[in-house]
Amino acid sequence: MQPLWRQLTWWVLLFPAAMFLAIGMHSVYLLNWVHVLSGVLWTGADLFMGFIIGPVLRSLEIKTRTAFIAYMVPRTLLYFPVVALTAGTAGWYLAAWLGFTDPGHPKYLWAMISLGLVMLMTVVGLCLLLPNTLRIWLELKKSQADREKITRLNRYNIWLSGGQGVMQVAMILIMAHFRF
Repeated sequence: MQPLWRQLTWWVLLFPAAMFLAIGMHSVYLLNWVHVLSGVLWTGADLFMGFIIGPVLRSLEIKTRTAFIAYMVPRTLLYFPVVALTAGTAGWYLAAWLGFTDPGHPKYLWAMISLGLVMLMTVVGLCLLLPNTLRIWLELKKSQADREKITRLNRYNIWLSGGQGVMQVAMILIMAHFRF
């Protein structure tokens, strides 16, 4: 198995770099682009994992399932936290810049609901999904990996990803009300 650093999706770091550039330039256009694209990558991957990969994995033999998981897990360790944190941070900056976080703004309540969803998704992602994914990866590194444990942990992650997907769809419905 290759070392972890060689399996990570390093290209994803372009998104926070572009976000910091947009914030430094105070470019609403660039920040909106970063927000939308990182959100699409996050939501699309979560929906795909929860609603497509999950059912497919359940139909596979355990040996095939763990081989797939061993290949996929390192590629998601950097990807998901980076696109999720970038989408949320860029969105919050946009909301603040465009006045949505001002208590007198007509969309203030929607902005606060969005913030609540982002906070919940961040906690689920960083405090539940990421540590669980690390547990899977550590188990896979063992010479005699416990395939049942890996399957159980991955099933938990698939359900959490599905829940994230539902929250992300709710977020998209809210975002559709924001226009600038």
